[in-house]
Amino acid sequence: MDRPPHTVRTPQQLAPLMRAFRRQAGLSQAQLAERLGISRQAVGALERDPASATFERLMRVWAVLGLEISLQQRSARENTSTSEW
Repeated sequence: MDRPPHTVRTPQQLAPLMRAFRRQAGLSQAQLAERLGISRQAVGALERDPASATFERLMRVWAVLGLEISLQQRSARENTSTSEW
């Protein structure tokens, strides 16, 4: 079943999504940590503050969770001159 994509525009939006996808995969923080070769505390930190993680580490987490990232341009209506970051 195809699920609708999630639009993420700020790091704060990413944190609850990562936690939800981990839980949806049926993994505890400890189990995800074991698969990634990192500590459970590191997974907790990733879920609390994904903005502090490297993109490479986030990509590894997403791969374990079976997620993929897709980039696309915003429509002209959504494009603003100020950054949301």
